[in-house]
Amino acid sequence: MGKLMRAVRYHSYGGGASALKHEEVSIPSPNKDEVLIKVEVGGLNPFDWKVQEGYYRPLIPRRFPHIPGLDVTGEVIEVGSSIQRFRPGDKVVAWVNNFNGGGLAEYCVAKEGVTALRPAGVSAIECAGLPVAGLTAHQAIIQGGIQLDGSNPRRMNILITAASGGVGQYAVQLAKLGNTFVTATCGARNMELVKSLGADEVIDYKTPDGAALRSPSGQRYDAVIHCAVGIPWATFEPNLSTYGKVIDITPSPRGVLTWFLKKLTFSQKQPVPMVMVPKAENLQYLVDLVKNGKLKTIIDSKYPLSRVEDAWAKLMDGHATGKIIVEY
Repeated sequence: MGKLMRAVRYHSYGGGASALKHEEVSIPSPNKDEVLIKVEVGGLNPFDWKVQEGYYRPLIPRRFPHIPGLDVTGEVIEVGSSIQRFRPGDKVVAWVNNFNGGGLAEYCVAKEGVTALRPAGVSAIECAGLPVAGLTAHQAIIQGGIQLDGSNPRRMNILITAASGGVGQYAVQLAKLGNTFVTATCGARNMELVKSLGADEVIDYKTPDGAALRSPSGQRYDAVIHCAVGIPWATFEPNLSTYGKVIDITPSPRGVLTWFLKKLTFSQKQPVPMVMVPKAENLQYLVDLVKNGKLKTIIDSKYPLSRVEDAWAKLMDGHATGKIIVEY
C-alpha cells in the first residue's frame, strides 16, 4: 500500500449522512490522461445523494466502497504521461468521473479533458460549483438557443425554475449575458437574491401564479431552463411561445415519454431531456467569466471535511440556496 489520505466513503446503497465513513485509503495514481489533484475545496450536488440512494444502479457507482463528490478545486501534484496542458503546481478546477467518483478526499484524479486552469486572483471557493452546476447551466442555456454573446436576432424570453438553487443561480446569470428577458421562480425568501443575479421578474413558486408559471408581465417563454422537479408538461405548454422548448436538466421517465410523444406528433413546442456532457473548454469559459466578474457563485454553507455528514444532510434536505461547499 502506498501513501495514505483521508477520504469519505460509503459501503452500500442507502443510509444517508449516517452511512458516510471517514477512512484512510491509498492516494490514487493518475493514468496517462489524468492529473492528480490535492483538493482544496469540493462542492456537493443532488446527484451525489441520488447515487448513494441507488437512482443510477447498477451503472453508478461501479464498485463499493465509493468516494462521492464530483466538484473539486485544488493544485496539480502529478500529471500522467500524455498530459500537455498542466504541470505540477497549477491551480485547477475539475469534474471528477461520475462512475468512480472521488472528490470527497484529500487527493483525487481527473481527466485532462474535464479540467480547467484557475487563474491567480480567483479563489477555490469561487469556482467550487462550476464543474457540475455551472456546466449544467451552461449546456442548458446553449440548448435553449441562447447566444451568450447577445447575438440572438431578437430578445428571447426565458423562464428559469428553482432559480436560487445550484444550477439555477448560474442559469440566471448566463441567460442575462445573452441579453434575454428572464422570468425566474424560487421561494419567497430568495426572491431578492434572484433579482440581484439579474432576473427581470421573480415569482414565488408557492403562489397561484408561481404554481402555474405565469409571467407577471404576460411573457410567453421561448425556452425554459427547468431546474425544479415535479412540474408536468401541461403546466409548461400554455406558457410557451410557438416554438418554445423546455430544457429539463433532471428528466424523469415520464418526461422522456412526453418528449417521445411530442416528437412523434411533430409538436412545435418541445420538451428536451438533457444529459450534461462536461468539456474542459466550457469549464474554462466559466472560470474566465468568474475572473472577469461576470459570473459568481452563491454559497449556501461551508463545512470542513470532518463535518461532511452535516453538509450531506443539508444537501438531502433539498432547500439550499446556492452551493454547499466542503473545505479541506
